[in-house]
Amino acid sequence: MEYFDLEDPFTSLKEHQSDTISALFSSESDHMPSQNYLQCLKTSDFYVSFRQEAISLILQLVLVGQAQYSCNLDPYTPYLAVNYMDRFISRQDIPQGNPWVLRLLVIACISLAAKMKEIHFSSSNFQREEGFIFDAPAIQRMELLILDALNWRMRSVTPFSFICFFMSLFELKDPPLTQALKDRASNIIFQAHEINLLEFKPSILAASALLLASHELFPLQFPSVETSILSCEYVNKESLLKCFNATQDMVVNQISESIVDTVSSSSTRTPLSVLDCHCTKAESESTTSTMGATAMAEKREIKRRKLNDFCSESTRVQISQIQPFG
Repeated sequence: MEYFDLEDPFTSLKEHQSDTISALFSSESDHMPSQNYLQCLKTSDFYVSFRQEAISLILQLVLVGQAQYSCNLDPYTPYLAVNYMDRFISRQDIPQGNPWVLRLLVIACISLAAKMKEIHFSSSNFQREEGFIFDAPAIQRMELLILDALNWRMRSVTPFSFICFFMSLFELKDPPLTQALKDRASNIIFQAHEINLLEFKPSILAASALLLASHELFPLQFPSVETSILSCEYVNKESLLKCFNATQDMVVNQISESIVDTVSSSSTRTPLSVLDCHCTKAESESTTSTMGATAMAEKREIKRRKLNDFCSESTRVQISQIQPFG
């Protein structure tokens, strides 16, 4: 697996594909945040706030770069940057009281993601109107801290690595429909920054996004898509069901927020939970967003447990000796 496309690792590795698939599924946990990260986010307001601000800043800077500086940062670039950021802060103690740390981390993560995508990124363009200015050596030192914390595993295995694989398990004869399904599933993944989705492996999130997208776009073909994905030897059905429900909740919440923001009086249809309860097309079409959310809340079995105090893993690197120009 020395060379592969970040978004579709199988395109350039047609030979020994079965070995490649197995290796990819086996290695995906190496590209996730540490196991105690989710517990940290559930118990520490600081880390929750830090993560939310970092994600917001990543998306903001990417939009600014696209609009003002013609940077060719595709949607995958910020997603990769968020992946680096999550993995880094899950293994690195973040000092509190230093607001510049967040901005330096964000710039370094975007820079690394752009390098992996072979996209030109000028950090100076993103600091012109900010209070903190970082020179190239400071950014490079931060990049090295990130690289060390991530064991130099920068070719991240993300949900996008599995989209084409899962789609190959079922065949849609119409290419436009196939592209529409891939686009919608990708869009769901791009929006999947919820804390409770961090516990799921990238492959499970990819499968959930495809299932949700297929149910939204092609309800008649959904049963065959579901059967194909559930029959995959690499898919844990229980984990997939849990992830599907969490992903569905995210989409419902986003739709609800969009309705509130636009002060719209129209109802938006949302899919019911269809992995554990097969719904007919007529039932799903007659369900409004409010009814759908209520039904999902009744069907989901959310296991809540008390979390112990977060104990960070021993860190190998520290953020130190890096200061901005004020």
